[in-house]
Amino acid sequence: MSLQELLPIILVGLIIIVVAVLFTFIPVMLWISALAAGVHVSIFTLVGMRLRRVVPSRVINPLIKAHKAGIDVNTNQLESHYLAGGNVDRVVNALIAAQRANIELSFERCAAIDLAGRDVLDAVQMSVNPKVIETPFIAGIAMDGIEVKAKARITVRANIDRLVGGAGEETVIARVGEGIVSTIGSSNSHSQVLENPDKISHNVLSKGLDAGTAFEILSIDIADIDIGKNIGALLQMDQAEADKNIAQAKAEERRAMAVAQEQEMVAKVQEMQAKVVEAEADVPLALAEALRSGNLGVMDYMNYKNINADTDMRDSIGKVSKDKEEE
Repeated sequence: MSLQELLPIILVGLIIIVVAVLFTFIPVMLWISALAAGVHVSIFTLVGMRLRRVVPSRVINPLIKAHKAGIDVNTNQLESHYLAGGNVDRVVNALIAAQRANIELSFERCAAIDLAGRDVLDAVQMSVNPKVIETPFIAGIAMDGIEVKAKARITVRANIDRLVGGAGEETVIARVGEGIVSTIGSSNSHSQVLENPDKISHNVLSKGLDAGTAFEILSIDIADIDIGKNIGALLQMDQAEADKNIAQAKAEERRAMAVAQEQEMVAKVQEMQAKVVEAEADVPLALAEALRSGNLGVMDYMNYKNINADTDMRDSIGKVSKDKEEE
């Protein structure tokens, strides 16, 4: 085939390629869908979205949905929210749900809530249908020392105005738990808590625990209440055990001091006996010196020996009598 015969085929192929690329780059079908829905979007706007790396369907489809629902939003608002990392479809759904529920919610507020990381559609639905949060068993101690455990169900409704920067469910549960503990602790006895569990609900609800949170507390209901341990008795037992240990320690200290003092007295006795033995050892020397010097006569010495003999005899007789009495 000659070049003149191939030229028309090449031109047709090039036209087909250009059209395919054009339809791939320009979402013509999306543009037609928008026109059919009454949303006027120029083809150049869609091309600009492609150049800005925006998926046109992520913006145009929510725009069509909002237009059909009567929500006043434009392409620039949706596209800027998409570029900021928000979920455009969820924001539009939330606006439609808020409009149906007669809740005043602007696009700026809705976009801010979505960018804050909260599910704005879930928040709108929670404003219509309140949510029930159930706390775990919270233990408090009445004035009589009895532990009381209570479980509460908190009915909350989302507060749209405080969703951005407001505290979450954990804060609500913590505040309600604190209120339950303080109410039980201010009761004179655990029987008062068991007789009037609604007292806990009224006291906790009157504290305004939803301040600074993303919720509005509608009601607090005591779901279950139970008796725990006798904490007062346990504390008294622990105190008595501690007092006993202290008393035993002091008694042991006094016993050790008495034993030490007894040992000191035994040592003193031994010391005195040693001095007596030492003094008795000097007696024969003194007698010999007295005999040599003439201060002691022979008869005096004999009388001294007789007295010693009589003393030894009396000691022997006394020892024998004592042994017989013991037998």
